[in-house]
Amino acid sequence: MLKKSFFGFLKPWITYERISKKPLVPQTVSPPGQAVFIIDTPYATQNNVLLQPSVAVKAFQKLRLYEEAPAYAIASVGGKIAHIEPYIGSFGKKQTRITLDHDPHQGEDDSFAQAAAEPGVAILTDFLECLPGKPDFWRLQQREKPISTLLVCAADGDVMVNTRQHVINTRMDAVQDGIARLKSLTGIDDVRIAVPKDFIHGYGHIGATVHFVDTVYPAALPNLMIQQVMGKVVPAGKTPEDLGIMPISVESIAALTDSFQTGKPACEKILTVVAPDGTRHLAAARIGTCIRSVLDAFGIDVADGDRLIQGGPMTGSPLYSLDQPITPEMDALMVQKGTEVPAYADTPCINCGECNRVCPARIQVNMLIRFLEARQYQEAADLYDLLSCIDCGLCTFVCVSRIPISQYIALGKHELALAHSAEEVHG
Repeated sequence: MLKKSFFGFLKPWITYERISKKPLVPQTVSPPGQAVFIIDTPYATQNNVLLQPSVAVKAFQKLRLYEEAPAYAIASVGGKIAHIEPYIGSFGKKQTRITLDHDPHQGEDDSFAQAAAEPGVAILTDFLECLPGKPDFWRLQQREKPISTLLVCAADGDVMVNTRQHVINTRMDAVQDGIARLKSLTGIDDVRIAVPKDFIHGYGHIGATVHFVDTVYPAALPNLMIQQVMGKVVPAGKTPEDLGIMPISVESIAALTDSFQTGKPACEKILTVVAPDGTRHLAAARIGTCIRSVLDAFGIDVADGDRLIQGGPMTGSPLYSLDQPITPEMDALMVQKGTEVPAYADTPCINCGECNRVCPARIQVNMLIRFLEARQYQEAADLYDLLSCIDCGLCTFVCVSRIPISQYIALGKHELALAHSAEEVHG
């Protein structure tokens, strides 16, 4: 709940809203005529490509571009490949887009069911990295950074998003079973589950230590959640995994249960859909369904000038086409009226200090932005804690000058990472 207009520019007091005791029932979106899958592998050459146009694909089959490439997608429907093409993601990330013409007569792939007969930890990376919630199971095999704690995130990180709350409120049995399975597969006994404060009581024994997180944004973002729940601070430039802690969405835990019970990798994603008037819906759509189909299911029109956002209003990222697919990590889909989109400007910082006052990482944002605008990214990191930013978006929210601070920060982190990667390659 916002104690002020979201698009105003006063100091905010934003709280996460609890869903009602009678939560919405997700509306099922029909399987798409075409499904689209994004694979984190560049489409570099057609030589030795495992997938080709017109090739038949079974439902739940792994889609991998090259034999040596670890990234893959799971086909949520069967059909024939219509297109394989290069795809440019955020910040120029090179990926591959596969379009599949749905054909329900293609049958189902049983590779996962065979592997699940005698499961081991490898099944997580071999078949389940594309579960709803996009779990980073590959990190469990990083021996140089062993994981000792699994933190199940049952609190939605952004405001106006109810996806995780819905799962923990309606699928407790599946969550309990998933925690037990994950313990058995990984050998990790220290499992914590973080839920919204005062949300649900009477969990009983679910195989994990229950912790409550504050209801004031951004308490449910991973780094702050870890500080609350475990009393540990994630150092600047580091990740929770560097501390041996792996956050995982509660939706992934429930999907893990579904996968083993059905013998098929779970491919149905729960989404919070926010209409332009602020009305919220829940959708259940197969991964790969185009965004247009989801919005059409609720009668939501997108007009010229409207903004389409993947995620919530504080941490979400823009989408530029209604033909983009639902992805495993997409917890929310938001349409914002063009007349309500705040106009950013190149007005200089006036040193009002509002950004400094709201920053949970205690960064001197008014000085940081000056270095970012000047593209002095290393100096921004060394002098003004660029890498301590947790990407909550509060600084942009309160900026009187309407500077797109969050975008400058995201670009700065990206450019700094590229520079460091280049230094490692060239010595």
